[in-house]
Amino acid sequence: MILVAGSANLDFVVRAHHIPGPGETVLGQDFKTYPGGKGANQAVACARAGGAVTHMLLALGQDAHAEPLLASLRDAGVHAHLVCSTEQPTGCAFICVADNAENAITVAPGANLVLQKQHLPTLDDYSHVLMQLEIPLPTVTAYAEAAKAHGVRVVLNAAPAQNMSAQLLEAVDVLIVNEGELAALVPHPASVAENLRHIQVADVVVTLGHRGCVARQGSKVMVQPAFKVVAVDTTGAGDTFCGSLVAALSQGEPLGRAMLLATAAGALACTRSGAQSSIPEVEAVQAFLARQEKPTLAQVQDLRDYCGLPASSDAE
Repeated sequence: MILVAGSANLDFVVRAHHIPGPGETVLGQDFKTYPGGKGANQAVACARAGGAVTHMLLALGQDAHAEPLLASLRDAGVHAHLVCSTEQPTGCAFICVADNAENAITVAPGANLVLQKQHLPTLDDYSHVLMQLEIPLPTVTAYAEAAKAHGVRVVLNAAPAQNMSAQLLEAVDVLIVNEGELAALVPHPASVAENLRHIQVADVVVTLGHRGCVARQGSKVMVQPAFKVVAVDTTGAGDTFCGSLVAALSQGEPLGRAMLLATAAGALACTRSGAQSSIPEVEAVQAFLARQEKPTLAQVQDLRDYCGLPASSDAE
């Protein structure tokens, strides 16, 4: 089983021609609300990936925004461990999605900040704990150390980027970051390959947007080029990747195969609007992969070149 401990937010999403700059007002188009939050999104992605019983520890306010979030988790088959806050409202995210599918997000965390060490359920039956950084950092550290002590593998999506202690990183088995978050973890950012060498975590996976992803497992480095899709909304792509990756790892898949499945799921998530509403079921991912060709040597080498990696004789 997988336990996701993290945030749940109601997303307020407006589409616009472009994301406004500082001091700029942009006339938007359609407006919708969606269940979201990195933790809840990743829990739904774990569940929809198939094969992994998924639980989620979350905190919500006692308000009208809470029920849509719980309903979405129930619909996906996620078992909720709910902490109710009487003092904080349910977390909300305010998202602008541009016509080119890029987005800008501001989060009001609310009840997400009330999760504490004592809220962690018994870990005896879990294989993996997946966390993000939208709940208090001391809580993340406490959960990671408790999981490690129980022999449970700890997966951390270090987003949004924050300064993390060596104490936390020592408890992490798999670290998932995007390119910017990776650079924030090293004192003197350089190439992706060079930055990877500085991270003191056994397995590190770096998402590279439309390019794909790269991972370092011990001393081995592997890349997975992205799949081409017509993007509508990229909001849920990263969370879909994280949840799908952990679901695959929990089923015993090697990291390279897990990266393939997660990349496919993330690509499909870009083709629909919303966060949780865009996350594909396992059958859709399998059908999508069946239509794809293996990456060419040129595609693999282009990605390795971008990362600053040496040439490889074989496609990953």
